[in-house]
Amino acid sequence: MLIQNLALYEPGACIRVNRENDPLFYFFDYDARAADENMQFQHFHTFYELCVLLSPSATHFLEGKPYELETFDIVGIPPSVLHMTRYPEGDPSRRLIVQFSLPRGGDGLPGQVHQLLEVFRQEVPIFRFDPEIRARLYRRLNDIFLLTSSREPLRDLTLHLKFMDFLTLLYRHQGENRYANTARRSPMEQKLYDVASYIHAHYPEPLSLESLSQRFYISSCYLSHRFREVTGFTVTDYIQMTRVRNVQAVLLRGDTPITEAALGCGFTSFSQFNRVFRKHIGMTPSEYRRRYQVPGAETGPA
Repeated sequence: MLIQNLALYEPGACIRVNRENDPLFYFFDYDARAADENMQFQHFHTFYELCVLLSPSATHFLEGKPYELETFDIVGIPPSVLHMTRYPEGDPSRRLIVQFSLPRGGDGLPGQVHQLLEVFRQEVPIFRFDPEIRARLYRRLNDIFLLTSSREPLRDLTLHLKFMDFLTLLYRHQGENRYANTARRSPMEQKLYDVASYIHAHYPEPLSLESLSQRFYISSCYLSHRFREVTGFTVTDYIQMTRVRNVQAVLLRGDTPITEAALGCGFTSFSQFNRVFRKHIGMTPSEYRRRYQVPGAETGPA
């Protein structure tokens, strides 16, 4: 299927190179997501991710802040950044999800590989280009799509080279990005998203319903009620989940002691942290680290 004469797509098509805990890893997933499958809370990965929208619209959240997407927008998500996509009611939304890790050595070019990946660390890593640049980017993605049914001996190497070509093109044209957030929300709804974004930016600090209501000039009763309507969480649960997700990222990145990770992410009581972590994750922090820590993947400058 060719979407708007630009992007090749087939629901269920996928291609994988290695596993998530390998230094070099790729997973291209061509799927469709319905509104009733929207994630409840933002999540993160230990690898990089691209979300390529192939349907008319969606809303992507990065660290609690909403961004409106349109067809062919590309969202670049670095490791350990909390994010989620909310899809509209109606037919399932088509998308391409690309997950990948690159070796720390960068195939002998570590400095240039780090530089290439900096495109993911912009304040708003969402890309929308004019038709000419967009066509060039999608030609690279289409070449990779054709590999989903390939059995050639050098398929995985071919995918790697074509994807590096795609990333290089994205990097070279980042200055021509035309993305602008077109979200239209009521002042109060925008303020509630500002509260969520503030929590993501200040989670290591003391936060409470009362302190947030004072900072944003909203009554605590109204903030409590409306925040849950908009996010699906109480303010307290949202603060806790944000802290837990950030502790998870710290535990997976290195050997920081668990107590230090908890205190650094805003928990003031280790017993409370253990209780909250187990409640939301279903296991202890030490069990989580043993099960999911990924050695050797590229997560940023060494």
